[in-house]
Amino acid sequence: MPPRRVPLPDPLFPRFSEDRAKAAGLTPRHHQAILAIKGYGLGDPISVGDLAERLKIRHNTAVELAGRLTENGLVERLQDGSDQRRALLRLTPLAEQHLAKLSAAHLDELSRIRPMLEQVLQRYS
Repeated sequence: MPPRRVPLPDPLFPRFSEDRAKAAGLTPRHHQAILAIKGYGLGDPISVGDLAERLKIRHNTAVELAGRLTENGLVERLQDGSDQRRALLRLTPLAEQHLAKLSAAHLDELSRIRPMLEQVLQRYS
């Protein structure tokens, strides 16, 4: 007898996340970037290279992304004290505000779909 098909978690969660980022005036990539910066080293500034690694993008793409984040007032660029060629990125208060609102919205959505997630996990454990 073939295994029963289990409904998968709401496939619209990534779309939910993108829509919430756009509603906040951010691109989904900007949202991902500020999440990566926030999660790096407990608030320490992150290098552009480390940001590229965390987002799985090329270094030159991360440089362009950092430029757009800076232009939009979401990050500030700092010079690394030990290596002047190395740029570091730190979130601005504006980015922190966006992140707090988006995180709250995501937690609400995860709470809403929690029963479905638990059902899926229970069937596969």
